[in-house]
Amino acid sequence: MTTSESPITIDVGDAAVSGAFAEPDGAFATLVVAHGAGAGMDHQFLTGFTRALNALGVATLRFNFPYREAGKKFPDRPPAAIAAWRAALDAAAARSGGRPLWAAGKSFGGRMASMAVAEGMPAAGLVYLGYPLHPPGKPEKIRDAHLYGLTVPMLFLQGTRDPFATPDLLEAVAARIGPAATVQWREGGDHSFAVAGLKRDADEVGASLAASVAEFLKTHGKSPAGLAS
Repeated sequence: MTTSESPITIDVGDAAVSGAFAEPDGAFATLVVAHGAGAGMDHQFLTGFTRALNALGVATLRFNFPYREAGKKFPDRPPAAIAAWRAALDAAAARSGGRPLWAAGKSFGGRMASMAVAEGMPAAGLVYLGYPLHPPGKPEKIRDAHLYGLTVPMLFLQGTRDPFATPDLLEAVAARIGPAATVQWREGGDHSFAVAGLKRDADEVGASLAASVAEFLKTHGKSPAGLAS
C-alpha cells in the first residue's frame, strides 16, 4: 500500500523551501532526505528511495535547499545549506511524535547533513547516498576533516565505480572514524548507483537502496536529545 505524501513549507530564515512528508502507519523512524547538487527533492531517485522506505515502515521528509527553490543552479554555501538542514529536521521533529530522526542525503545533501551534525544538529544518525569524498580524479582534495568528530551511527552507501570516492580512501576514512561508520558497497555502481549493462529507471535504483537503509535505522536507531516531539 502506497503511503500518501503531504506537501509542506519549511521556513529557512526569511525565505521558505518546499518539502514532502510521508508517514506510514506504525513508522519506527523518520528519515529526512536532502537532494544532490544537480537535482531537486522530486528527482526520481529520491522519490523511489523514500517511497520504498515508507513501505518498510520509515517516515520520510524530502526538502529543497534554498538555491534549488529559487531556481538557481549553483549550490548554497555551507552556512545556508546547514540552516536549511536544521529547519528541515525541526519540521520533521514536529511531525514525528518522538521517533528517532535521521539525516540522509544524496552526495552534496549528505555532506551538508554531516556538516550540520558536526555543528550540533541533533540527529540519531546519518545516511550517505554516495558521499562526495573528493572531486573526481582529485583524491588529494579530500573532504573528511569534520567527519572524525562525529559519534552518531553513519552508513556510507557507495558504488564501487563512484569517481567521487576512491574505495581504498573511503575505507581508510571509515576505519579512522571508527565503529560509528559502516560502509556498504554497490558493485559496479557509479555516483548515481547506475550499473553498466543493467537498465533501471532512477526510481528503481533509489528503491533498491531502501532495504539496507531501513535495516540500519532499525538496528542503530535511538531518539536524540533536544528535539521537539
